Amino acid sequence: MEETSTSDPDPVTTDSPSKVIFNIPNQITVARLFLSIACFAFLGSGIYLVALILFALAAGTDWIDGFWARRYQQITQLGRILDPFADKFLICGVFIFLAAVPKSEIVPWMAVLVVTREMLVTGIRSFFEKKGVDFSASWAGKWKMVFQCAAVLLSLFKLTCLTPAASAWLDPLLVTLVWIAIAMTVYSGWGYVRTALRLVREA
Repeated sequence: MEETSTSDPDPVTTDSPSKVIFNIPNQITVARLFLSIACFAFLGSGIYLVALILFALAAGTDWIDGFWARRYQQITQLGRILDPFADKFLICGVFIFLAAVPKSEIVPWMAVLVVTREMLVTGIRSFFEKKGVDFSASWAGKWKMVFQCAAVLLSLFKLTCLTPAASAWLDPLLVTLVWIAIAMTVYSGWGYVRTALRLVREA
């Protein structure tokens, strides 16, 4: 997901442009976009178990494409743009859909906050990287993504087994995870803003 995207410079390659564009990491990233769309469709239809499986698969591809690109030196400019976009598309979309489900423990303002944070960070990163300043992902941002995914997975799992017995132990854990995810969203976002302000003062 955005926070797990690589920030290493593109390696020198002699491959043709078509091979660079359609390398395996980029194909995996595109697959994540299609998995996300399918997840949204099942989530909107109330088929939560399938949505859970699709979300888990989509989230897992983020680690795979990043690992593959670094391991086999297949980092491309397209991948550096497409990978964080796919991450944001997945997590923002799922939060928006879950905000419409009363028992998901995710409410509309949380979805708004997640989307706003991602838009803000994207704008800041784009501004500074156009100036040649490295603005790679922070560890706080990566942990933010971990807790967001954990909260989504548990929320979807809860929606697949809406029974009083399950809710007794699921609800407190889910609420805790959701609030940690929101806290990390704010904290990591503020970290980017603080770094941006420092860079502006030093310019």
